[in-house]
Amino acid sequence: MTLHITVDDLTGPAIADLLQQHVDQMRAITPPESKHALDLDSLRAPDITLWSAHDGDHLVGCGALKHLDPTSAEIKSMRTATGAQRRGIAAALLTHLITEARNRGYHRLYLETGTADFFHPARTLYQRFGFQPCEPFADYRPDPNSVHLTLTL
Repeated sequence: MTLHITVDDLTGPAIADLLQQHVDQMRAITPPESKHALDLDSLRAPDITLWSAHDGDHLVGCGALKHLDPTSAEIKSMRTATGAQRRGIAAALLTHLITEARNRGYHRLYLETGTADFFHPARTLYQRFGFQPCEPFADYRPDPNSVHLTLTL
């Protein structure tokens, strides 16, 4: 596998399809009041940068950084394509996002993920990278369906 991670302009059909699958799955798993997945239009906000990961010509994953303030950012829209799971793509994307956050001068990363069993692999990955539980941040509120995590850079 030769993985290439680049900033995505969010105009291609492959990224639109992957992100729609992500939003649809989050809607199916998570109660509406607890769904925080961003759709394609929301990811086009000026405070968000999304990277896509390709193996050759195949889109295999994506992940984004959302600027919160001059010292912190949030990881959004981490997704590995269904046929590409368990190949280290999420770890490569997370490594890329952490490096990019450091390069941008952030001191802290945050993220929100779910508490359902479906999210267990994601929680395990984040913990492996040193993310620790934290209180809700930004506009998040306490929610039994959400886990809030942070990493000091």
